[in-house]
Amino acid sequence: MDTFIVGRNAVREALKSDRGIHRILVAEGKQGGSLSEILGLAKSKGIEVRRVKERDLQKYPSDVPNQGVVALVNAVKFQELQDVLLACTEEHPLLILTDGVEDPHNMGAIIRTAECVGATAVLIPKRHNAPINATVSKTSAGAVESIPLVQIGNVAQTIEQLKSQGFWVMGAHMDGTVMYDVNMTGPIVLVIGNEGKGLSRLTKELCDVLVTIPMFGTINSLNASVAAAVLLYEARRQR
Repeated sequence: MDTFIVGRNAVREALKSDRGIHRILVAEGKQGGSLSEILGLAKSKGIEVRRVKERDLQKYPSDVPNQGVVALVNAVKFQELQDVLLACTEEHPLLILTDGVEDPHNMGAIIRTAECVGATAVLIPKRHNAPINATVSKTSAGAVESIPLVQIGNVAQTIEQLKSQGFWVMGAHMDGTVMYDVNMTGPIVLVIGNEGKGLSRLTKELCDVLVTIPMFGTINSLNASVAAAVLLYEARRQR
């Protein structure tokens, strides 16, 4: 089966970003609103639009609503880390590294926030992380099309490599230093761990500093994507 993305916003952003789209499937009877923009963009780019029965869209399973539109697309194109760093125009790059984020909704939300905050790239290990699929694309509101995504192999080696290039590696951890007391203005790699287990032992040991978000209620931790958002915006505020 083709790689696919679902949902009007995600499909629209894919069209705007010149993503390799084979065909767009639209449920019969659906029209107007953002769908009109999608159809116009597809026509201007010479992309085939095919009207299908709404039940036919169920062949493209996703745990988010398809809103009557599915795009059959090429797989997400990952970029090379060094190419991203060379192209970066900001004096101090801000990278996010996911270390075992397995929920596609969390992954999509992290990518979305990273794009909104103007981060340089999101680094995603090949193993033990959510695949960049239709759910991630939809949850990211199309951000997978506009922020560089870098697929990495060995997390420890990548961290060591970035350290040698002057990056300061910060791991999100409940026992860390409160974020207001951490200097987040330089070249930073912010590491977000697994939803339940947090950072892996080796990743935690390799971090230059562990950073935490102050808690004032009875629950002692935030959802992974929410924690990423708070820390990313604190980094942006300091900058």
